[in-house]
Amino acid sequence: MHRFLAPAAAVLALSFAPAVHAHGGEPHSADKHRPPNLDALEKPFGRTGDPKMVSRTIRIDGHDTMRYTPAEITVRQGETVRFIVYNAGRTMHEIVLGTLDDLQQHAEAMRRHPNMEHDEPYVAHVAPGQSGEMIWQFTEAGDFHFGCLIPGHFEAGMRGRIKVVARDAKGK
Repeated sequence: MHRFLAPAAAVLALSFAPAVHAHGGEPHSADKHRPPNLDALEKPFGRTGDPKMVSRTIRIDGHDTMRYTPAEITVRQGETVRFIVYNAGRTMHEIVLGTLDDLQQHAEAMRRHPNMEHDEPYVAHVAPGQSGEMIWQFTEAGDFHFGCLIPGHFEAGMRGRIKVVARDAKGK
């Protein structure tokens, strides 16, 4: 009887042990079962947008020419935007929102770890011929950026600019 208890105890212990994942191929987020955009994420360029507060939708197309259409966007401070990201190319593309410094640092990390995956609410990773979506609220005025951080794409010029215009004294 004791010879069956030890293996059974080992199976039970492993069942309750926390899962450990290697970084390569795994999302950055610790909880990959959490629905996207559920928890607000604050960044210098804004925060996770509430789908109920979307004021407009902007489509951005990514091309194998390593360019986006449009490459420049203007939004108002406080505005919540739904981005529809369409991959018009034949290779994988993505859009990552951020400051220029953050994007440059992240592009370098992607060159070192090309299999890194993302599930942050400010990233849309899109297969050829497919589309993805991001909802983001721009809380700070200033110039921010977006780029494809797949190795070589950002360096080839696959980037764009988001100008966030400050609210006026009336909050508009």
